[in-house]
Amino acid sequence: MKDAPADVLADAVRRVAAGEPVVDPVLAAATPAAGESPLTARERDVLIAARSSATVAEIAARLYLAEGTVRNYLSGATTKTGTRNRMEALRVADERGWL
Repeated sequence: MKDAPADVLADAVRRVAAGEPVVDPVLAAATPAAGESPLTARERDVLIAARSSATVAEIAARLYLAEGTVRNYLSGATTKTGTRNRMEALRVADERGWL
């Protein structure tokens, strides 16, 4: 989104500050509808660990990762699945057979 017009970028910053997810529509359109998984092995591991509604701290402890690393993997998974949060990402990845 860094190449977006200033008003679009400012709106995205306000949405993120309000806690809303922001996904670049071009990136979302490029997300595969099905087929081969775009998720890395670690993103799959983190999503699977999130099935139990575990907190980031619990997932980090279970997988021997830093909390920030878990957040990064969850962010990557939500972006690649075109979803807004980890539970939606988990559902989509599961439905597409990526887990």
